[in-house]
Amino acid sequence: MICTACGAESPAGSKFCVKCGTRAVESVDAAPAPAAVEAPAPAPPPPPEDDDDDVEFGAEAVVDPPPREITRRSIRGEQLRTIPGTIGGAVRMNAGCYGSYVADHFLEARAVNRRGDTVTLTPAELDFGYRHSALPDGWILTEVLFEAPAGDPAALAARMAEQLAKRDETQPVKDRTAGSTFRNPAGYSSTGAADDSHELKAWKLIDDAGLRGATMGGAQMNPKHPNFLTNTGGATAAELEALGEDVRKRVFQNSGVTLQWEIRRVGDPIV
Repeated sequence: MICTACGAESPAGSKFCVKCGTRAVESVDAAPAPAAVEAPAPAPPPPPEDDDDDVEFGAEAVVDPPPREITRRSIRGEQLRTIPGTIGGAVRMNAGCYGSYVADHFLEARAVNRRGDTVTLTPAELDFGYRHSALPDGWILTEVLFEAPAGDPAALAARMAEQLAKRDETQPVKDRTAGSTFRNPAGYSSTGAADDSHELKAWKLIDDAGLRGATMGGAQMNPKHPNFLTNTGGATAAELEALGEDVRKRVFQNSGVTLQWEIRRVGDPIV
């Protein structure tokens, strides 16, 4: 199967492209045009399965840069532009930025549970909250349906460029980080607006505790944005986690607030 949107090859019978995550795939067994006849220009790739203003993506599609169909069809998906990871991961954590969250656009998802059954999940069943969904442990998301009304291409491109510039100005996007380390105790993401309050924001609590730039071995709380736990080169997992736990302890001592990890840690600590 060849993706007509990006040209990548996927296994036979695939519903979604393994590279860009769209439903624009076609069989490679189509009969070739006769040698003596110039082949007609290829038809534009079919859009992903949709219903009016809804659009469906494979859960493995990469969020940033956004799935090809978001930009090609001028769909209102610019809120995803600055989020690293996959569509499935974004749903699992209800990712968001600048005042917009996955939950604001989510319609339904299909998942495979631990018995191998395919299950359709609604917003009520996922019970979205700040950096939270009720997806059971061990369930694997496969497809996600979003409400995605069309927008003006020029306006969407400008909005995404604005968001990228804002992110580059305030976050260490060139450094080795896993994104925001701790959840905001305020219970919401930064909106980016001029009147946004920074009280009970994780970065502000870390900064107030004097931990901007704090280090442990090769691990550091980034000087540009102290809520980004950074590998400055050669940091071990133990150093990164130990620095994070030390930050949690010292922020509590300074402000009485216990920071909660936003990064999902897997495996057992090395003793």
